[in-house]
Amino acid sequence: MKVLLIDDSRTMRHIQKSVLAQLGHTDIEEACDGADALTKAEGFAPDLLLVDWNMPNMDGLTFVKHFRAKGMNQPIIMVTTESEKSRVLEAIKAGANDYVVKPFTPDVLSQRIEETAPKAA
Repeated sequence: MKVLLIDDSRTMRHIQKSVLAQLGHTDIEEACDGADALTKAEGFAPDLLLVDWNMPNMDGLTFVKHFRAKGMNQPIIMVTTESEKSRVLEAIKAGANDYVVKPFTPDVLSQRIEETAPKAA
């Protein structure tokens, strides 16, 4: 499974990459913001995207809207500090498939990936 990690924090990308590696997913591309991710998504064609909400240049919610507007239907998990119910609903409405609130445990991220990734098939 190809995964696109989108987060402005190198540390967060590293943590997510470690969890993905434990699950056997090593085909990973990283992007530092939504604009970078839009460029990389077309060439990389990910099966799953892990997207931070708060980033410079283009935030995660804007990325999700642009990604979906291009007709891309790969599953998206928002991985963010935004935990208010209204924000979760906003992300789902924009096209996110699932949601993980930071800080998270590797088990929580692993569970969300396993629940969401099969939807790509």
